[in-house]
Amino acid sequence: MTRRVGRTGIFQLAGSAQGSALVLSQPLSFWGGIDAETGDIIDHSHPGLGENVAGKILVMPSGRGSSSSSSVLAEAIRRGTAPAGILMERPDPILAVGAIVAEFLYGMSVPLVVCDISGIVSGHRIAIGLGEDARAIIRI
Repeated sequence: MTRRVGRTGIFQLAGSAQGSALVLSQPLSFWGGIDAETGDIIDHSHPGLGENVAGKILVMPSGRGSSSSSSVLAEAIRRGTAPAGILMERPDPILAVGAIVAEFLYGMSVPLVVCDISGIVSGHRIAIGLGEDARAIIRI
């Protein structure tokens, strides 16, 4: 029997999602780092090169600029190649803008949560939900 571990976080964009965790040890820029057509990580200097974020719960310390990352995330959301949700240790206003714009324009939501990501490993099943106090509930 698997023991479920829960934790809370703060939403940058509220929503619910579930999927397999893809944990990145380093921040990732969506601009030049993600192929919006496929969801593949294409940044040759990133240790996650070749991984695919589509439908995963992307777990990383934070985003890594450029301001154009917001448009790449919004386009990936529109195409269905974006992560199902994103967990980060630090807030990222650029990714938040991309997710908010996609929700507004396309009615498609990818929750962004700031939380403790320690102990999460790639392959863990993650569920993100909304708690009664408007905090994010993360179940692993």
